Amino acid sequence: MQAEPVLLAGLIEVCRATIAANSDRLCALDRAIGDGDHGTNMQRGCEAVSAEEATVSSLPLPDALERIGLTLVMSIGGAAGPLYGTLLMEMGRELRKSDQGQDFSSALKQAIDAVARRGRSHAGDKTLLDVLYPVQDALAHRSPLTDIVHRAELSAGFTAAMKAMRGRAAYLGERSIGHVDPGASSCALLTIAICRYLEEHRPA
Repeated sequence: MQAEPVLLAGLIEVCRATIAANSDRLCALDRAIGDGDHGTNMQRGCEAVSAEEATVSSLPLPDALERIGLTLVMSIGGAAGPLYGTLLMEMGRELRKSDQGQDFSSALKQAIDAVARRGRSHAGDKTLLDVLYPVQDALAHRSPLTDIVHRAELSAGFTAAMKAMRGRAAYLGERSIGHVDPGASSCALLTIAICRYLEEHRPA
């Protein structure tokens, strides 16, 4: 399964630009319930991936995803690096299982489950899983990209009503309620950026 180099390069850049533009906002969300560095950590990870864009874009898609995931693990601080890294590395491994390539939504489901195991968390725990699972469900039902964008936005917002059960925010208990989870927010931002880019640039 060969990734389209120009398309993948564009996706890497739009993700980098999106996180850079929202870094301060993500840090503000994280200051309310965490260490306050989620935005800068995510920006560092996206910049590291961008620096490898030429190499990554030339790889088959499963290899490219694994390479990006490993780069994120090595460059993003806190819990976000292992979680985002696990997501992409597992997607790459799942897509490699068949010469024809596994259905993308099924591969994503397996990868999200791996993230859940890595973080010992579940949907409803106020994490990025609360965006990933609804997005995967929309993909499995072949929803239009515009609907997936809407689903991601809503899902991130819904985390404000949740009590954090994992990570530093969990120590706040009930006080974590009323704040959007920064990991869910960055996940929604990336999902939205990817969907909008694909809608505009994906080959017919």
